[in-house]
Amino acid sequence: MWRYIGRKLFVYLLTFVIAVTINWMIPRFMPGDPVRSMLARASVGNPEALERMTTYYNEVFGLDTPLYQQYFSFWGGLLQGDLGVSVMLYPEPVADVIMRSVPYTLAVLLPAILLSWVVGNHFGAFAARSKILDNTILPLGYILTATPYMWLALLLAWSLGVVAGVFPVSGGYSFSLRPEFSWLFISNLISHWFLPFLSMFVVALGGWAIGMRNMIIYELEADYSNYLQALGAPRRLVRKYAFRNAMLPQITGLAVQLGTIIAGSLLTEIVFNYPGLGTLIIQSLNSRDFFLLQGIFLFVVVGVLIANFIIDIVYVLVDPRTRVQMTGGSS
Repeated sequence: MWRYIGRKLFVYLLTFVIAVTINWMIPRFMPGDPVRSMLARASVGNPEALERMTTYYNEVFGLDTPLYQQYFSFWGGLLQGDLGVSVMLYPEPVADVIMRSVPYTLAVLLPAILLSWVVGNHFGAFAARSKILDNTILPLGYILTATPYMWLALLLAWSLGVVAGVFPVSGGYSFSLRPEFSWLFISNLISHWFLPFLSMFVVALGGWAIGMRNMIIYELEADYSNYLQALGAPRRLVRKYAFRNAMLPQITGLAVQLGTIIAGSLLTEIVFNYPGLGTLIIQSLNSRDFFLLQGIFLFVVVGVLIANFIIDIVYVLVDPRTRVQMTGGSS
């Protein structure tokens, strides 16, 4: 078990180094100068003052050094927990800016992932044993799976927000309120959260339902299912074993689809102008804020790697065949 964890940690560490390097490279090869963009917003009209300020801020952000020095300086700061200073919100540290948006993203992402996975798997299992449910859930699941996150978010914002006027379509809470621990603020926070969550939940739900439905049918036609039925085992027991075996590919699918789901969450936040990492990415792109972009992508990369590592460990715990193979046995 420890050797398995050690190998996985090495693979994830190597992936982390490569991902962080690509993350560092992408903003620097984008067109535009972050310092010039910041000074343009400040409306500095004097050419001499503009030149002096450009030189000063290039030194502050370390942009006056060769790229290889910037790369090693980036790693040195990263190992110390320093992600740099935001160009857009100078002189605020990047870490502080990101931590203000992370709770909003996690509040949408975690419930949507977990609930859609649990509910979708159970709906798929029910559909596999009922012809009526299969004829309704299967087509609906295919439609939901093919629906882009952003398109469904726009549809929900228009129907439930603009037309029906049931939910707000922008922001994390009303501008007339201030953050406080009160029922008025919490209820307002939930009303702004619901549509981004719903759009994420509904799209992911269809994929998990289809996957589980197909796996249940496959398992019920497997040799062990036929053997149990020939021995006179109750149908309920056979379905229970089929469901447990069908869950294993769904756990693997969760790890594979995690990056796609997170990307969908960021796009959904942009549609609703929800104050999470997605909206922050757009703002940092418009401001050419390299350091903030790096910090956001770094957080996403680390989050995906940690989640995949946890799923790998969970898979070993729930699948006895992997534990047998670790001890040198045969599955």
